[in-house]
Amino acid sequence: MSAGDGQGIEGQLRAAKRNVMILAAAQSILGSAAPLSFAVGGLAGYQLLGADKSLATAPLTGFNIGVAIGAIVVATLSRFLGRKASFMLGAAMAAIGGAVAALALFRSEFWLFAFGLLLIGLSGGFTQKIRFAAADASPSFYKGKAISWILAGGIISAIVGPQLAIWAKDAFEPVLFAGAFIGLIPLMLAAIVVLSFLKLPEPVGKVGLNGEAARPLREIVMTQRFVTGLICGISSYALMTFMMTGAPLAMVVGCGFSSDLATLGIQWHVIAMFAPSFFTGMLITRFGTEKVVAAGLVILMACAIVAHLGVELWNFWSALVLLGIGWNFGFIGATAIVASSYRPHEADKVQGFHDIVLFGIVALSSFSSGKVFSAYGWSIMNLVIWPVTITCLVLVILQMRTTARAKSA
Repeated sequence: MSAGDGQGIEGQLRAAKRNVMILAAAQSILGSAAPLSFAVGGLAGYQLLGADKSLATAPLTGFNIGVAIGAIVVATLSRFLGRKASFMLGAAMAAIGGAVAALALFRSEFWLFAFGLLLIGLSGGFTQKIRFAAADASPSFYKGKAISWILAGGIISAIVGPQLAIWAKDAFEPVLFAGAFIGLIPLMLAAIVVLSFLKLPEPVGKVGLNGEAARPLREIVMTQRFVTGLICGISSYALMTFMMTGAPLAMVVGCGFSSDLATLGIQWHVIAMFAPSFFTGMLITRFGTEKVVAAGLVILMACAIVAHLGVELWNFWSALVLLGIGWNFGFIGATAIVASSYRPHEADKVQGFHDIVLFGIVALSSFSSGKVFSAYGWSIMNLVIWPVTITCLVLVILQMRTTARAKSA
């Protein structure tokens, strides 16, 4: 049954909070794979290549392609296996991906390493579904907070992933970074145990509670609200990935900082991505999703300014922190906008389409990051933020006006 069928509002809320707690715990473990991969994936790819280093971030592109594919796979598997079993299967994929990536490093095989990261990314596509699962199993007034609490689990991911990279990267010296990926295996097994306690309501079928049929996908995705949420979510995520992927290369290769300092920069960045989640839901409730998204876009602009001021350690770390906060406001707000654009029985197809488009473009952003850095340098990368954020601000303002007219009518 659905989250709202056959239960009082208090019962719905209790069940939703229990599920959110378990999903947030699982998210905190599963999510550690991404910062670990981004902290050392580009550097590992760089060392595996010969003279031409322009493909150094290709393994991270593989990661993001995996996320896009995972979004398709989890949408399909959820219908047959249920979301709980699908999430557990996704965790197992990350463990396998960690083993493959480590094997590739031992054998010095660049494209096998990229395939290992693709498998880890495939698991990430399943993980991305967790925020929607929490929202769909919650009453309408709790959806924003549910999404925020799920992403708040990323604070633990931000600590575990980079610290595992630092502690274990030299475990099998002289094969750098292999230990970090081997360390993913027990973590993912722990996530499977946590997910075993999950009790999600069954997804709503093709017909809604009041008997209304699901709208065609094209009709839903052409609405102003969905388009605004999709573009702002894509922009926030793609810009974050573009800058985060290039930052370790800029710090280590471009400026001579140690890989540990670059990894710590990624750690603070990921903490900044998820720490605001403790109050982002409250900000959405008080000010509305559009204003929170707009605030995120302005913070991304501030990131570009700080990054462009210089190449000292504080420039990199401060820019990465601002990048994380801007992503948090922009992406959580955009996700809430998208979640309010469809009905419960339309969720799977809309979410699948959303994540396929989102992570397909994010994959392109990670691939272009290495290319742009190799060809033009870090300073040119920062300029990309401006046209994207300005375009999104215009869309948000137009959506705010539409919402205001609808309320006045």
